Amino acid sequence: MASVTNTYARALADVVFDRKLDPQKVLREVQSLNDLVASSKDLREVWETPSITAEKKRAVLDAIASREGISKEVRNFVAVLIDHRRVNFFSEIAKQFEQELSQRLGFVEAEVTSARELSGPERGVLESEVAKLTGKKVRAQYFRDESLLGGAVVRIGSTIYDGSVNGQLNRIREQIASSS
Repeated sequence: MASVTNTYARALADVVFDRKLDPQKVLREVQSLNDLVASSKDLREVWETPSITAEKKRAVLDAIASREGISKEVRNFVAVLIDHRRVNFFSEIAKQFEQELSQRLGFVEAEVTSARELSGPERGVLESEVAKLTGKKVRAQYFRDESLLGGAVVRIGSTIYDGSVNGQLNRIREQIASSS
């Protein structure tokens, strides 16, 4: 499934950049359509039922695209998913498309977990440090976990930077255990 979602997400991102479309506008359209599909069981059933013809599914898509003001490129992309019987992966493709756009635009997604709520200036300093580390602009999501005791843990993809008090105590514990 990962290769399917990656392939289609990259293809849509290629269209966005090749045709010099507004990446944020296309992303909003994809997310809007994804929200609509997620909230409508009937729509999901129509698009995912093999016995309903692709023409009828595209007719439903055309009605939605017209009503929601969806661009021709996004409409055509979803039509390809319908024709190739991949529309059931739309939610995952939409998430992967967002990540692909972020990467191509030079952004990195970071999850920051701290023991307490960080102030605006603290967030700014942390994001600038992460930007220096990665060489990319940072989009951060913030979470709280009081068990960290202090400091923060930053996760970027599969890389974790643990600057928490809890993490430091664990490292000290491991050093003591390995030296005895």
